[in-house]
Amino acid sequence: MRFLPARFLSTDAGHGYLTLSQGSKALYHTGIRISPTVATRKPLFRSREDFTKFPAQCKSFERVKRGIKQYSTTLPLSPAQQDTIYALSTPPGRGGVAVIRISGPSVKDVYHTMIRRTRASSVGQTYSEGTSKTGDVNLPIPWKMHLVSVVDSESEEMLDEGLAVYFKAPKSFTTEDVLELHVHSGRAILSSILHSISKLPGCRLAAPGEFTRRAFDAGRMDLTQVEGLRDLIDAETDEQRRWALGAAKGAVRDEVEALRQEIIACLMLCEAEIDFGDTEEIDGDVVHRAKDRAIALTDTLKEYLRDSRKGEIMRSGIRVVIFGEPNAGKSSLLNWLAQRQAAIVTPVPGTTRDILEVAIDLGGLPIIACDTAGLRETHDAVELIGVERAKEAIRQADIALCVVSIPELEHRYQHSCESSLEKKWPSEILSLINSQTLVLLNKVDLATAPCPQQLEEYMGILVGELRAKPFPVLEEEDAGGQRWWWSASVTTGEGMQRFVDGLLRCIRKRLELDSNGYENKREPLIRHARQRMHMENAVEYLEQFIRSVDGKDGHLNVVLGAEELRYAAREIGQISRAVTVDDVLDAVFRDFCIGK
Repeated sequence: MRFLPARFLSTDAGHGYLTLSQGSKALYHTGIRISPTVATRKPLFRSREDFTKFPAQCKSFERVKRGIKQYSTTLPLSPAQQDTIYALSTPPGRGGVAVIRISGPSVKDVYHTMIRRTRASSVGQTYSEGTSKTGDVNLPIPWKMHLVSVVDSESEEMLDEGLAVYFKAPKSFTTEDVLELHVHSGRAILSSILHSISKLPGCRLAAPGEFTRRAFDAGRMDLTQVEGLRDLIDAETDEQRRWALGAAKGAVRDEVEALRQEIIACLMLCEAEIDFGDTEEIDGDVVHRAKDRAIALTDTLKEYLRDSRKGEIMRSGIRVVIFGEPNAGKSSLLNWLAQRQAAIVTPVPGTTRDILEVAIDLGGLPIIACDTAGLRETHDAVELIGVERAKEAIRQADIALCVVSIPELEHRYQHSCESSLEKKWPSEILSLINSQTLVLLNKVDLATAPCPQQLEEYMGILVGELRAKPFPVLEEEDAGGQRWWWSASVTTGEGMQRFVDGLLRCIRKRLELDSNGYENKREPLIRHARQRMHMENAVEYLEQFIRSVDGKDGHLNVVLGAEELRYAAREIGQISRAVTVDDVLDAVFRDFCIGK
């Protein structure tokens, strides 16, 4: 049993709230079915006078207490009554402010039980001034911050002082009543407040992403907006933030809906042919019009699919794999890019044995820099595994960056009598260089003759030999003066800024980006593998429709083609709309933090 201030003034359909006055204390119990002799299905109290007279109307106050205790031990709360969720919406730990979010039908109960308005916020700030439809003067004006004290739900001990904002349904994130408590972020404070909320009937800790799931179920957001919101929370660079914000605001949804409506327009023409094709009420070329529109739509979808997965790459990060011979400076380069000692650097060849990944923000782009084992012939079993993993990482890289030691390169050119390129460049390295490989000539400060002409000669020989390879020609410099190789010193920093600028230009060119975003084109529509799968399926259905209406038996094929259009519209619709498979929805929401 709990003794709380007399704030609950009615019962709710026989399940609700019972408050009995006893001096300055009141006996309160909620969430149980009250005996008809104690409570009715109508509000018990319509005024404070009725409330104060209620105990006198009972034969025995102790009898009422015993009745409540009896019912409270026999009738547990149903799942529907435990539908109010709460969670910490900010990262746990020490900080200035933490936000605790509560959403559901029991929000008003939580406010009545745990919130005490301070004198400063109470003067002229009643709920009735904001709106008087509910008649509850104990709630604050919605959508405004109020200075309050947060107390324990049982002992009324003050836990903290902070701000509270009440979002009245349906004008809230979840479309339910929502209460946010902005309190001090200390472990003891947060633990005590969350524990106090957990003791209230009908309240439970939210599952990961459950607040967003409720917003989705209520139609506040579609799946693309949910995914955009998750990407916005996970964004680590400006480019990721900008793309995710557009998706969260509905940019992807609008384009997807336009595609779906175009498929429905094609379906409408086919349905007209099926229903009225034998009459003179419609034109005879409606099927051909549907076919032409379907062909144009198929080309549009294929154009979206021919994006080299740029959307997924920008969301997850651009993988830049650094490879080269042992002691070429690969780990030093990784540390320089990360601006910390992420990799161990020693003069001993073969220090790095496995792939080391570091996520960095490079010029606003999300980069995953990968350090790999030095490539050389070895009989060491562990190092051999590292070399094989390095080769596999290079093949899967978005950007492959070869690091070459200039002193070692000079030594090969000066002491090799062979004119063959394989004698001057390590075969393990040469076999992995292709038209997309970038090269950094490192340790320019240790070169005996680091003149630009000499370096041009080294790289010119490499390009000349590679022209005979069965892949596109490497261009030394494009029309904009962009190189695919640079010389620098990771140790001294000489030439490193020029290298980074050139690397960023190459990445933006590969992804068709300029300094302000997607160059002269729309941003990639596809951001997730799930979206790509649905779009690929839609293309297959549209192509099947186009083939079906080319058949000799036109009427029959139109019927079958219309069904293909329905499948295509369903696939496009599933990119943004609700689907019936719960596993898909669970996969979308499970990566959210608890308080979101």
